[in-house]
Amino acid sequence: MAHFDTEYQRLEASYSDSPPGEENLLMHVPEGAKSQWHHIENLDLFFQRVYNLHQKNGFTCMLLGEIFELVQLLFVVGFTVFLANCVDYDILFANKFVNHTDSSKVTLPDAFLPVDVCSARIRDNAFVIFVLIISGVFWLHRLVKFIYNVCCYWEIRSFYINALKMTMSELPYATWQEVQARIVEIQKEHQICIHKKELTELDIYHRILRFKNYMVAMVNKSLLPVRFRPPVLGECVFFTRGLKYNFELIFFWGPGSLFENEWSLKPEYKRGGNRLELADRLASRILWIGIANLLLCPVILVWQILYAFFSYTEVIKREPGSLGARCWSLYGRCYLRHFNELDHELMSRLSKGYKAASKYMNCFLSPLLTVVAKNVAFFAGSLLAVLIALTIYDEDVLAVEHVLSSITLLGVCITVCRSFIPDKNMVFCPEQLLRVILAHIHYMPDHWQGNAHRYETRDQFSQLFQYKAVFILEELISPVVTPIILIFSLRRKSLEIIDFFRNFTVEVVGVGDTCSFAQMDIRQHGHPAWMSEGKTEASIYQQAEDGKTELSLMHFAITNPQWQPPQETTHFISQLKERVHREATGAPSDTNPLSLSESEPRSLIANILGPSTLTSIHFGRDSSLTNHAAAGMSDGASALRSLSPVSSSLHLRGSLSAAHRAAGHTSAMSKGMAGSGTDARTVSSGSSAWEGQLTSLVLSEYASTEMSIHALYMHELHKQQSRGELSRHTWHRQESDESSDSVPDEVRSEPNPHSRNFPRSHTFPTTVASPSAIPTSASAGATGSTTLGQEGASSQSSTQRRFSGSDSFGAGGKAARSARVPMGGWAEDGQAAPRHHDPLPEESSEDEMPPHIHKVT
Repeated sequence: MAHFDTEYQRLEASYSDSPPGEENLLMHVPEGAKSQWHHIENLDLFFQRVYNLHQKNGFTCMLLGEIFELVQLLFVVGFTVFLANCVDYDILFANKFVNHTDSSKVTLPDAFLPVDVCSARIRDNAFVIFVLIISGVFWLHRLVKFIYNVCCYWEIRSFYINALKMTMSELPYATWQEVQARIVEIQKEHQICIHKKELTELDIYHRILRFKNYMVAMVNKSLLPVRFRPPVLGECVFFTRGLKYNFELIFFWGPGSLFENEWSLKPEYKRGGNRLELADRLASRILWIGIANLLLCPVILVWQILYAFFSYTEVIKREPGSLGARCWSLYGRCYLRHFNELDHELMSRLSKGYKAASKYMNCFLSPLLTVVAKNVAFFAGSLLAVLIALTIYDEDVLAVEHVLSSITLLGVCITVCRSFIPDKNMVFCPEQLLRVILAHIHYMPDHWQGNAHRYETRDQFSQLFQYKAVFILEELISPVVTPIILIFSLRRKSLEIIDFFRNFTVEVVGVGDTCSFAQMDIRQHGHPAWMSEGKTEASIYQQAEDGKTELSLMHFAITNPQWQPPQETTHFISQLKERVHREATGAPSDTNPLSLSESEPRSLIANILGPSTLTSIHFGRDSSLTNHAAAGMSDGASALRSLSPVSSSLHLRGSLSAAHRAAGHTSAMSKGMAGSGTDARTVSSGSSAWEGQLTSLVLSEYASTEMSIHALYMHELHKQQSRGELSRHTWHRQESDESSDSVPDEVRSEPNPHSRNFPRSHTFPTTVASPSAIPTSASAGATGSTTLGQEGASSQSSTQRRFSGSDSFGAGGKAARSARVPMGGWAEDGQAAPRHHDPLPEESSEDEMPPHIHKVT
């Protein structure tokens, strides 16, 4: 195994969410005063079950779902064995006659074999016996697990009713913030955690998302082998549920994993002295798990095929075009996930960007394929029309062999062809759509902006937003590909994995060992190009890529407004919110530690959303949005409709009066609950169930809008700061970036931790001394379009770096060598990129368009 001498250093900072003076506090409670939930030993599992029960809408729904899963497994196996061994298909297909005593027609039971014949055929088939044994063992395991879960979740049900004072009928209508606020409140009474006097929102998130934060960090640092370049397919991403399951089995909870329990990393993995021995041990374990996957490949493959067949056949028959629809890939969900972001928060965010993402991908339909699809649809439609007309004239036409099958296939063919024919009213505006997408997904490589019209950007975005058919195909071939990835790709990264867990694991008082990135500490993991300049001490290996630390911090602070972060973090959040508010209102720019340059765009947020909208939104630290939400509801409705399709379902135009009453009610209630630490956004009760739901949803939409505004603002400032240097992101990073072999000696000895000359790997593309086209610093205007400017030759860096370019096709179809320049601009050597026309706004509904953009009428 290759030896990688990484530059990782163990973080010396001692993280603690405890109040001052309570770092080593152990609460002593007299025996008689202890409650049933005093000192819960495994709080990780406990909080996960509390969260799961809330997401599954109560104990009854969860129990019913688990029962149907057991029945579904029995049905798939039993029905498949029955179809393979107990049906006489010659009778079913009328290839053999049945001797009836009367003249009645052949019935379905006539095609069933007798019980003794069926059982004999099953006994004589060794493969069927093997499949039945494996399935039986797996089903018994699931049954035992089901019984255990029922007992555990009954205790969680009791916790909701007795401790949180919430009935199961109320649970589906309560927000998670409300449940979380009650958990924080009852800590004082029940002491469910004895290591801290008070629990914080971050403590709960850390315990629920401990392992998921590690996975997000490893994807962010390009540590997991999920990107490949097959000979024919080119660069692609392969990250399936089976592969993810094996990663978690190896790292977190399987036999011989790196963790000794849910909250503690094994002591030997915290020391660097025996890293080579641990890496060899991990590589050997990965090899054996890969071999086990290889041996079980036939069984798993058969199960995947059968499950996909039974799951998707009815959907395809009902909606043949569903395979042409798209979904967020598993890799996309991991790449776009913030640190400390729960599942429902992530899916809500991605769902809001789904329509804009679909429209963006539909902009790239092939003209050649469109012509072919139109003509194929014409011919298929003509045949289908004739068959339908004949059937209407005489229903006996259906009795003719293959007529019904032909009608079905022709209908499927027409539906598939329609998916390749664009809407005649569609306007090509990829830049605007990409900005709307960015407002919701919050992460986007720099070189996408200004290049939304290029197929390279479309292909990279398709790795995050893939066809459902591709998703199903990847899951089907996963049992075959997963062992290969484990044995030949993951095993070679064993030393880097050991170093990652050693250097990026910190112990938090009252929480245990957590991923240091999940602390969202700007000083330890901030990136200077993402508004952390002068505030971070992180080396390039400690920096989270793509602004993950800064954006995650803002998302968590906005989602949990009652969270009290450390002083430095509070200073960063308040400065950013103050700056966004100042830009929104058009106030003069004062001297600010976050100021980047004098060329910063004026009133950036006012150009994005319009001044009247954001003036009514309060960006203060408390973020309670009580009186301000009521006063600015009518102005903020436009922003809500623009940034979120969910808000359109509220019918805000016709329900503003109800919203005013809901906001006023929330304002009064929040004043009464200010002392208890409950935010207005956590209150879902009102004078009626509908009013409470409307209040909760409207305030949630305001929080989502606020985060979208901050994400757009941070990306705009990052784009300007990155003008003079190239940002590192997942799409450009190579495996060698994670090892010290790629770090120049002069960089490794650089004394200034805040140096702007970040070390690059020898494979990282850099600028060259040639004229190049980069996007101008002009902010997005009322139309949301981006103009391209021209700049002179950039001076070459004193440190010589290897040039990396890409072949692109210029005019006339000739391949031209083009250099990669900052912000993803592309220009041929020796000449500037041509100026592009401003994209036209698309004719669409308001909820799918970027803020402050007028529809084409």
